[in-house]
Amino acid sequence: MVQEMAKPKADETRFSLSDIPLKSVYTAEDLAGWDYKRDLGEPGEFPYTRGIHKNMYQGKLWTMRQFAGYGGPEETNARFKYLLSQGQTGLSTAFDLPTLMGYDSDHHKSAGEVGVCGVAIDSLEDIEILYNDIPLDQISTSMTINGPAVIIFAMFLANAKKRGIDLKKLNGTLQNDIFKEYIAQKTYLIPPRPALKLIQDMMVYCTENVPRWNTISVSGYHIREAGATAIQELAFTLADGFAYVDAGLEAGLKLDDFVPRLSFFFNAHIDFFEEIAKYRAARRIWARIMRDKYGAKDERSLKLRFHTQTAGCTLTAPQPENNIIRTAIEALAGVLGGTQSLHTNSMDEVLGLPTEKAAHIALRTQQIIGYETGVAAVVDPLAGSYYVEWLTNKMEEGALDYFRKIEEQGGVMAGIEKGFFMKEIADAAYRFQQKLDNGEFVFIGLTGFKEEAVGSKIDILKIGSEYQHRQTERLSSLKQRRDNVLVERKLTALKEAFRRNENTFPQIMDAVETYATLGEICDAMREVWGAYREQSVI
Repeated sequence: MVQEMAKPKADETRFSLSDIPLKSVYTAEDLAGWDYKRDLGEPGEFPYTRGIHKNMYQGKLWTMRQFAGYGGPEETNARFKYLLSQGQTGLSTAFDLPTLMGYDSDHHKSAGEVGVCGVAIDSLEDIEILYNDIPLDQISTSMTINGPAVIIFAMFLANAKKRGIDLKKLNGTLQNDIFKEYIAQKTYLIPPRPALKLIQDMMVYCTENVPRWNTISVSGYHIREAGATAIQELAFTLADGFAYVDAGLEAGLKLDDFVPRLSFFFNAHIDFFEEIAKYRAARRIWARIMRDKYGAKDERSLKLRFHTQTAGCTLTAPQPENNIIRTAIEALAGVLGGTQSLHTNSMDEVLGLPTEKAAHIALRTQQIIGYETGVAAVVDPLAGSYYVEWLTNKMEEGALDYFRKIEEQGGVMAGIEKGFFMKEIADAAYRFQQKLDNGEFVFIGLTGFKEEAVGSKIDILKIGSEYQHRQTERLSSLKQRRDNVLVERKLTALKEAFRRNENTFPQIMDAVETYATLGEICDAMREVWGAYREQSVI
C-alpha cells in the first residue's frame, strides 16, 4: 500500500530550494530595468548568460564523461574501455578513500577501504595499468582528487612521457580544488596555506609545459552535497575561483596565460529552474568580474566553462528506480543551462558503486537527451522567459551578497580558517532537514509515497578484500624491485624543496619516476607541514 500525501493549497506561497519566495506567475513587470544586451546578450558573447558558444550543441554535443573507478587499476581500466565502447566521449576517474587521503593500500588506516569508493592508486605502476591502451593524447581525462592531486598528476605525466606522448597534446582536468576540501568534502592532508602553494607550483609548471590541461576544476559539487543551497554553491564556488586567480597572479603568472585553464564543476540538483538559473548567473558573474575587476583581455578568460554532475544527495535507497527519473531531470537542467560536460548518476549509487548495467542506463540517459529530445537543436531555448531571467537575477544578487560577507571575513582563506563557510553550510543543511521532517519537501519513496515493501531489489556491486590483498602484494613487489636508495634520495630532496619554499612540482615528478609511492610522498608533506586538523564550528 502506498502512503498518500497532503495536497498543497492553491494560495500557498512556494519557495525554491534556496528559500527564494516564488510568485505563481511572472510577467515583464518582474524584469523592470532588465536590459537585453547588458544582462543577456547573444550566445557566445559577453556576458555569456546564454552560453559560451555561439552554436551551443549544434556542432557538437557536450562531453559525456561518466565518473568511474573501483577495485584496482585493472578493473577500472576495463570499465573505462566498456564506457568508451558504448559511446562515452571522455574519461572521469574516481579514486578510493585511502588514495584521496594520501595513504598507500598497505597502511593500517586503509584497511577495508581499498578500492571501495574508487580505484586504488599507490604508485606510477598503478597509473600505467589504469590507462593502459587508452590514447591519452586523443581523449580528455578527468581526475577527481584534491589533497594529493599534484602527486597523481605527476604520475599521469610520467606515464605519458614513458609512452612517448607529447605533454603539450594532453587534454583533461585535474580537480585539484583544495579550498572546497576544507569547506565541504574534508579529504585534506596538510594545512591550507602550504596546500595552496603546491597548487601554485603545478599551475606554473602546467602553464609552461602542459598548456591544454585544466589545472583546477573549481568544484561546487561537493559544497552542494554537504548541504549548501544553490546560492551558496554558486557564491562559494566562484569565490574560490577568484581566490585561485589571485593565487596564480601571486605566483607570477600572467592573467590571460592561466585563467583560461581554470574550469568549474557544478551540481545539478532537483529544483529544475533554479539550477538552470544558477548556471546562467555563474557565467555572467564570472565574465563581469574577470573583465571589470581583473582586466582580462583574452575572451577565453571571460568564459566560464563547467562540468556538471547530477546530485548524489537526491538519490534514495527506497524505490531506487526513481533515481533514473531524478537523474534524467537533473541532467536536462545541466544541458539547458549550457554545461560543457556531464556525468549522470547511476540509480544504485546510493547503495554502492555502479554496476555495469546501472552505468549503462546512466550513459543512455545522456544520449537520449542529446539525440532524441530535440533540446540540442536550438541554442538556449529558455532565454527571455520572465521566470528564468528573474530567477537568474535573484541567483546573482544572492551570490554578490555572499561575496561581500566573504570579504568581511578577510577572503576565502581567512573564511576557511574562521569556519565561516562550514557554519553557513551546516545551517543550510539543518534548515533543509527541518523541511524534510515537517513535510515541506518530499522525496518520493523516502518521505512521501512510501511503500510497505522496499520496492524491487537490484543488484549491488560489492567490493571484497581481494583488491586490498592484490594491491598490497603489488606494492610489496614494487618496493623489492625499485632502487630504494634512489627513492630515499629523491624523497629527501623533495622535503628540502618543501622547506625552501621553491617550486616543488619538478621534484615531485622526479620522485614518482623512481616509483616513490603516493603514501611516501604524502608522508614527506606531513613531516614538513604537519597533518591538518579541523576545528569544530558546531
